[in-house]
Amino acid sequence: LLADDDNDKQKLLGGAGSSQQFPQTGIKFVEVEHDNCSQSSEDEAQIVLDLYEELLGCQYVDRNGVVNEITSNDVMVVAPYNAQVNLIKEKLDKVSGVSDARVGTIDLFQGQEAQVVIVSMTTSNKEELPRYFEFLFSRNRLNVALSRARCLDIVICSRDLLEIGCRTIQQMMLVNTLCWARDYARSEEETIG
Repeated sequence: LLADDDNDKQKLLGGAGSSQQFPQTGIKFVEVEHDNCSQSSEDEAQIVLDLYEELLGCQYVDRNGVVNEITSNDVMVVAPYNAQVNLIKEKLDKVSGVSDARVGTIDLFQGQEAQVVIVSMTTSNKEELPRYFEFLFSRNRLNVALSRARCLDIVICSRDLLEIGCRTIQQMMLVNTLCWARDYARSEEETIG
């Protein structure tokens, strides 16, 4: 498969009201510290809210080269658990009045795209995993989450998830995929900076 050449035109632009430095394309990785978070994380939900509000002040270039304002339709927020989805929806609705925000689990957005996708990994560490290891670290789920973005993915993740103890080679491979996303984001920052 080859990407259409016009896809290279797609990129995120800053905005007058935006204080964030967003990469134009690729992955931005936000490492956070939190404890006692299993299926929901107040810390990550707040970061999602802050990023979302900043993104609404930005613009993007579409595949036709046309500059557009970012709207709630241009941002998708993905989380692995319904508890986190509900917490993020509640925060977005109360604080920013965005009742039409596209927030859901990875399964909900299969086949859909947005200019920017924010991924909240939610869980603090291995001890807090509410389901089996392979659910949170599923390569297929992470691939679906990351491949929904036309311009930029923003992954919010507890530092402890990147250093989680593994018992099998398969678990190591799963965690390595998340670590790859972080390393890719860092290499892109170094290239730009």
